[in-house]
Amino acid sequence: MRRFDRYFTYQLMVLFGFFSMVLVSVYWINRAVILFDQILSDGQSAGTFFTLTLYTLPNVVRMVLPISAFVASVYVTNRLTTESELVITQAVGMSPSRMARPVFIFGLFASLLMAVLVHFLVPTSRIQMAEQMEELEADIATQMLTEGRFLHPARGITFYIRSIERDGEMRDVYLSDARTKGTRTDYLAPKAYLVQDDSGPKLVMLDGAAHTFDKQDRRLSITTFDSFTYNVGALMTSSGRGKRDLREFDTLTLFNPTEEDLDSARGDRARFLYEGHLRIAQPFNPLIVSLMGFSALMLGGFSRFGVWPQIGLAVALIILLQAAENVTADIARRDATLWPLVYLPSLLGVLATSTMLWMASRPSLLKRVKRPEATA
Repeated sequence: MRRFDRYFTYQLMVLFGFFSMVLVSVYWINRAVILFDQILSDGQSAGTFFTLTLYTLPNVVRMVLPISAFVASVYVTNRLTTESELVITQAVGMSPSRMARPVFIFGLFASLLMAVLVHFLVPTSRIQMAEQMEELEADIATQMLTEGRFLHPARGITFYIRSIERDGEMRDVYLSDARTKGTRTDYLAPKAYLVQDDSGPKLVMLDGAAHTFDKQDRRLSITTFDSFTYNVGALMTSSGRGKRDLREFDTLTLFNPTEEDLDSARGDRARFLYEGHLRIAQPFNPLIVSLMGFSALMLGGFSRFGVWPQIGLAVALIILLQAAENVTADIARRDATLWPLVYLPSLLGVLATSTMLWMASRPSLLKRVKRPEATA
């Protein structure tokens, strides 16, 4: 018995690691492509891009972990059934509930990993990523000191630099300000400098001109200047994040948020409670889906055509549980007193698993009733 448990658990762990690596790679690359376009287009380095993609890794693992556990459970159970190993195990008197012990141990391991992710790694990584993104958005020098590209640091602002010398002098600067409705001002200067003072960064343009165009009167006014200072620090005030993500808060704060926490996230207490209870319910998902996949494949006897109907049943049950989770999530977010609905999908999964194991231990319930032969 112990040898069978070790063998079954080992097969589950190996396939779980393989499917997790494949799914994480697919999801991570998809996320990395989005960050690549967002980060490198602002003139950031490859090191910054790699750091930000690392911060997204815990959340990607959290998303694919239940899927990997379910696929590993279904795949290993199907292979052992096809190779008649589970059939022989049942023939020697082992019940489906007893054979589910390795799947239960494997599911507990995946659930423990899921709990570490949702309670510690994901909130920490999201905080670090939010702080990193905020620093990048506030770094006006990094965003604006980019040669040969038209940049848009804020709505209605277009900025261009032909080249930047080693001493920091910018050559052939173009700045267009169309934030005022009905007018647009274009600043042209052969050279400029970016300087820092107490009120923030300033763009000092030398020997240039300001072209102001009135869209209503169709009139163009040109003003030349020897030195003109433009407050570019004010451009970044609207680029910071407007609110905190609920997934950045620790679990204890979600259950007892202060008024400051509610204001920073622009949310109500119902959303905080929903997120907190979701973190308690989520770690059980790998355990439930693993047992559900195993239980569904134990229905019915051995068939040379495989267990594809049982696999279809397992997938359909997972889809139904996900639909139930989406419905209960919408309700629980609106009313703080309905937080118990967060645990309803997990309870339905446990009920479905118990029912299928009970039916699998009674093969007579699944046999078709033979019709009596018709008399001539």
